[in-house]
Amino acid sequence: MKDSEIIAQFFARDEAAIAACQTRYGGLVRHVLRRIVQDEGDVEECESDTWMAAWTSIPPARPVSLRAYLAKIARNLGCKRLEYRTAAKRAPEMQVSLEELGDCIADGTPCGADDTALGEAINAFLASLPDAKRRVFLLRYWEFCSIDEIADMTGFSVSKITSMLYRMREKLRRHLTERGLLS
Repeated sequence: MKDSEIIAQFFARDEAAIAACQTRYGGLVRHVLRRIVQDEGDVEECESDTWMAAWTSIPPARPVSLRAYLAKIARNLGCKRLEYRTAAKRAPEMQVSLEELGDCIADGTPCGADDTALGEAINAFLASLPDAKRRVFLLRYWEFCSIDEIADMTGFSVSKITSMLYRMREKLRRHLTERGLLS
């Protein structure tokens, strides 16, 4: 079943839309959640919450990419679960990658920018990257993969991945500064 047909089912309030999402995107949702919460009980609960969140948000939302929409819901729920479960502690790989990205913008402070403007600027930055670099960036900062895992997945050396990520963080910092989002 195509995404447009599944979305039409959501708009018709047909519960078969949830089953179709589970069939088509269940593996993706579980993969995203496992990378974050790393506990099967939490994965199952967050997966269930993902389908409920999709049901309550579509309509009015009409996602352009159902795959990305569901992955974002799952990621957000997984991060909230992890934060709740660990309070001050996070999974080590997630903590490291978030610290790296935080270091990228730590010199500057947001200049009153709202989340929408920041999101648009980051999306524009990602769109400007070649596919291979964008994939490395997203694997590290979206999926929280270790540098070794990224090297295995991409075929690049660990040193190349490390260098690439450093340069992309610097480029992101310049990109945000040029747009007045960092001081």
